[in-house]
Amino acid sequence: MRIWLALLLALTAFSAAAKDLIVVTTRPNMLHVIDAEARKVLHSHVIPGPGLPANIAVPQDGRVAYVLTNRTESVSGIELDTGKEVFRADMSEGDVRVKSMLAMTVSLDGQYLYVHQIPTRMKKNEYEVLDTRIAVYRTADGVGARPVRTFAAPRRIALLAPGATSDRLIAMGWDIHVFDATRGAIDKTFPLRHWQRAGFGEPDILDFFPQFEQTRILSSPYYVPRTDVAPTSPEAMQMGMLTFDLDAETMTTKEIGNAELVFFSSVINPVDRNEAFMVMNNLFRVDLAAGAVTGRVPTRTHYSMNISSDGKEVYLAGGADVISVHDAATLRKTAEIQMPGGSDQGGTSIRIVRR
Repeated sequence: MRIWLALLLALTAFSAAAKDLIVVTTRPNMLHVIDAEARKVLHSHVIPGPGLPANIAVPQDGRVAYVLTNRTESVSGIELDTGKEVFRADMSEGDVRVKSMLAMTVSLDGQYLYVHQIPTRMKKNEYEVLDTRIAVYRTADGVGARPVRTFAAPRRIALLAPGATSDRLIAMGWDIHVFDATRGAIDKTFPLRHWQRAGFGEPDILDFFPQFEQTRILSSPYYVPRTDVAPTSPEAMQMGMLTFDLDAETMTTKEIGNAELVFFSSVINPVDRNEAFMVMNNLFRVDLAAGAVTGRVPTRTHYSMNISSDGKEVYLAGGADVISVHDAATLRKTAEIQMPGGSDQGGTSIRIVRR
């Protein structure tokens, strides 16, 4: 009995010791690890090679961050505690330049890295556009990794997300595709641009920012014209929220009001999954069940956002040299976390690691 009690107390202490770590990048080529509660930068690591870092992917154990860098031609895996580069995939080779439009992710178990690639053969007097594809890497292959396989994928994929198992991969572009990554085949497609909704036209969606680790729900604002009202009506253009459950592989869409403002990204509250937040020049709170905006405050321009594990704080990042911290209940700004050296975050994604 005493042994089990001691084990329970040890597990409780371990859980209590866990904290939220914020992971972001800044220009020219830095990766930062931040204690969210202390508002303190714990580590600043130089990412080797040419810069302009972009999206970040972190497996569930939260030990290594995979960063799309080198002007989106390479992926670097950096140990968060030491700054050591433990993985490197330089995608361009010979006369073929390979870039990614920010679509990169790692499987939950950390074994496989997936990158949507746009290859172009650079000839003397012309560019030869090659077929787009998804490349699969083994993270254990370390620095100098090469794809273990590639498979065809549609163009205009801007976001990849890991499914429930390492053979499931979600790709978001004009539509959402669910790949069987082992077979290299699309198993399911959820129409977005090609949806057929009565009373609505084609939606406009821009989402490069992977911010789903707290809930395993991918979310994105969208804009859509209504075809059942006059074009001059205030209701002629609507804004809405798309959510995609990465484990259940189900999608929902919900209009939440007239299109009055522009948003870049969104995140779902892990404590109340009917509550979402959106940001660009304003921070909005949304009740998804009611399809209504429940709060709004103006902010400086931020491209990406995330939320604390307890759902009490919202973190706004990208496009500036600070991370703004807001109270989720009131939307009031409570703190700013300054990036070292005043470096700009550019189009970084902001990821939360619980350790």
